[in-house]
Amino acid sequence: MYPLFSRRKFITHTAAGSIGLLGSWQALADSPLLVTGSSPDLYTLSRQLVQTWGAALLSHQVTDAGQTDNYGGILCPGYHLVHGRVGDAIYPFLHLARQTNDHRYVEGAVLLYRWMERRVSQEDGSWLNEPVKGAWKGTTIFTIIALCDALHHHGTLLDQAFVSEVKARLKKAGDYVYKNFSLEYGNINYPVAASYGLTLLGQLLDIPAYKAKGREFAHQAIRFFTPKNGLLYGEGDLYQASAKGCYAIDLGYNVEESLPSLVQYGLLTNDEVVLEPVVRSLQAHMEFMLPDGGWDNSWGTRNFKWTYWGSRTSDGCQPAYALLADRDPRFARVAGKNAEQLLACTHNGLLYGGPHYVAHQVPVSIHHTFCHIKALTMILDQPPVKPAVSVSAIRLPREEVYGVRAFEDIQTWLISQGGFRATVTGYDKDYKKTTNGHATGGALTMLWHEKTGPLLAASMNEYQLFEAGNMQPDTDPLSMPLTPRIAWKTADGLYLNCSDQAASISLQQSNREVRVSTQAQLVDRHQDSPVGGAIRTRIDYRFTKDKLECRYTWDETAPDIRPQIIIPLIAKNSERLIVQDDHTLFVEKGAVRVRIKASRPIRLLPTTQGRVFNFVPGFEAIPLALEGPDTEVTLEIL
Repeated sequence: MYPLFSRRKFITHTAAGSIGLLGSWQALADSPLLVTGSSPDLYTLSRQLVQTWGAALLSHQVTDAGQTDNYGGILCPGYHLVHGRVGDAIYPFLHLARQTNDHRYVEGAVLLYRWMERRVSQEDGSWLNEPVKGAWKGTTIFTIIALCDALHHHGTLLDQAFVSEVKARLKKAGDYVYKNFSLEYGNINYPVAASYGLTLLGQLLDIPAYKAKGREFAHQAIRFFTPKNGLLYGEGDLYQASAKGCYAIDLGYNVEESLPSLVQYGLLTNDEVVLEPVVRSLQAHMEFMLPDGGWDNSWGTRNFKWTYWGSRTSDGCQPAYALLADRDPRFARVAGKNAEQLLACTHNGLLYGGPHYVAHQVPVSIHHTFCHIKALTMILDQPPVKPAVSVSAIRLPREEVYGVRAFEDIQTWLISQGGFRATVTGYDKDYKKTTNGHATGGALTMLWHEKTGPLLAASMNEYQLFEAGNMQPDTDPLSMPLTPRIAWKTADGLYLNCSDQAASISLQQSNREVRVSTQAQLVDRHQDSPVGGAIRTRIDYRFTKDKLECRYTWDETAPDIRPQIIIPLIAKNSERLIVQDDHTLFVEKGAVRVRIKASRPIRLLPTTQGRVFNFVPGFEAIPLALEGPDTEVTLEIL
């Protein structure tokens, strides 16, 4: 038997030091970064987060050999299981071993590898996404990347016999990907990740065929940027356009998985043919970052996994934006602001799936932490890339007041007027064969204000576990979508304006206001109208500096048709609701008040905990309802 690691390479960690490291997440949670709103340096913040998350992950590792199935894995505290991809944490564990001189991280890495080989390793060379027979194998490519990075940067911390064992296992995994992956394998993120993963593995093991295949995937991928806006498509089917000419695009997967892979491939191989269009695409995707670092994926094909900071099971945007900050200084701000959002959603040492998870007492999934720690470790193991100008002098696109920007490739418009940032979408591309996933129909899918943060945010039209192993079940009988909408429920089904893929949208702008008019029919998940015939709706929005005026109208051909206007206003349970009268209410958000005033009575819909909660994108909300056509609602920041 050979030793799994060499203790002589480490300074022995004292008991007191051990407690200090495992408790470091609490120190970070209490640090001035969360209190003062200051903007720390990206790399300083990344180091803090990696240490915090790493200590928490290590504390959740199962070290009791009597727990045969889970021994060596990291137990998810919210769901009491070990996720199949948890072996990806081997890489950040070894990084932390080097940074802290704490041998427990090496022990933890080896235990993780043993668990992975025992529970998810397959004879064909793949690793399963979950320790369940028949589980998805495509995530093998992410484990390849994690192990290659671990050996490349920190292999000297390990016994060389163990390194040889891991390399032999990586060869089997590389063969699996080489033989089975194609451009049509899964969604676009898999062959794109393989562009980097196979190239990296080809360099590690000196296998030219892997490197050639990696280059092939990278050069194929750059054909899948949309012609007008430069957004990467393929998160769904690759080739079939929608009725409006849209392709399958998901912001979360693009910025947190695919584009980082293409960036790392391009930098690894000095391939400017790939890097040049990728820079342009990163600039296009950057338009959807909100000023607080949240990603506005209120419209994407896979927004069923949207969390405000990104996407549930991808790795993070930092390797894409931080590593190219010398090409566009705004990229440094994107990476830094998003890291601040990750910090804001970190509690008890772990990354929660949205801003209001803790407020609503929603269990944490450890999956978010072991994915995102890997992304931050990647930038920490490379020389910092500094932008040409100070980050403090840089502004994100949505920090500017520009009126309207159109993204025709996804039939989506971004509005920046006064303190408001908003998104309106008529995007009509479903994810594969799903229905009633992301909102469309000219819905107002994001409303954000500089004094309050998010006020409205679209969720799925129906919360459905499209990926049950990667999504959390909703057990609240009174939960609802967060998309503001017109809804008509009959014995035959639910009909929504935000389901209508044929909706039309028009916009006008001046120096002082932006006007948006959306026209849609109430349709069900199959795009069918109610039995009695089509019901046409219209919503007009007027954005000024601190006020949004909305007018809702619909056909009045049948008196028994009484749709509801439903407006779930984002507000966690600690933000006080004040009802002035039937037509006016206030929500206190710190020193700011949001006033909602309507021409018809406002009704509060029932909730189980005082607020509704939706996992997409992780917010609590006050569900408001109004009835009657020609209704006016004003939302004002006071």
